[in-house]
Amino acid sequence: MKEQLLKTKEILKESGFLDKEIAIYLTILELGRGTVAEISRKAGINRSTGYVILDSLASKNLVNISGKEPKQEYVALSPIKLIEYLNKQAEIQKNLAESALEILPELTLMHNVGDRPKISFYEGLEGLEHVYEDSLSSKGDIYSTSTYEEMHETLPKYFSTYYERRAKKKIFIHTFVADTPLAHKRKANDQIEYRDTTLVPQNEFPVPTDIEIYNDKVMIASWKEKLGIIIESKEIATTLRSVFKLALAEAKRLNK
Repeated sequence: MKEQLLKTKEILKESGFLDKEIAIYLTILELGRGTVAEISRKAGINRSTGYVILDSLASKNLVNISGKEPKQEYVALSPIKLIEYLNKQAEIQKNLAESALEILPELTLMHNVGDRPKISFYEGLEGLEHVYEDSLSSKGDIYSTSTYEEMHETLPKYFSTYYERRAKKKIFIHTFVADTPLAHKRKANDQIEYRDTTLVPQNEFPVPTDIEIYNDKVMIASWKEKLGIIIESKEIATTLRSVFKLALAEAKRLNK
């Protein structure tokens, strides 16, 4: 019996109840009903605190209030009400977690992590458009790799204006892409679209995601997962820019 009581108290505590709330709740369950003075005295808690706790339990629909002062009594409701209360709280917490997930990108942007890399995630088609819009903030050349078919199938309307807007900003892009029919069409427009395109064999070097390096950022667009990622880190961007320059040099050599 003593072990069961300890387990009950432990579960109630893990459910968010304070020690004095647990004492009052278990006492009223044992008594069935009683005045504030009776319940508080048996629970070993002063009367004023008993009032506050019993009113709190009433708001949780765990006890009922019967009569009026000075004969007012508190009546214990069935313990099933505790399960109903906890299920309701769990549903509230679930909804709050889902709401928090919606504002995660904004919170991530606000997160000051000092010298650590800042990583932002953007989901859906709007998220993919967002990361490309950010690439238009580039202060210098962009280094990238991609497969045009994947890009245009996912955001057909967006890319019809994106190249023109980037060219107007005079942001030059060095890219190696999968050798596909659309890649040849885009390569023909390299001069007017401020781009240097190098084609690589698609079967030998598949590129299912787009990666762009600009400023101190690395942008990744995953077409299958509809996910855009921006990593802001000078060291990471510098390292990957060097890797991309080496890869481009090899890609041009293969092209010849």
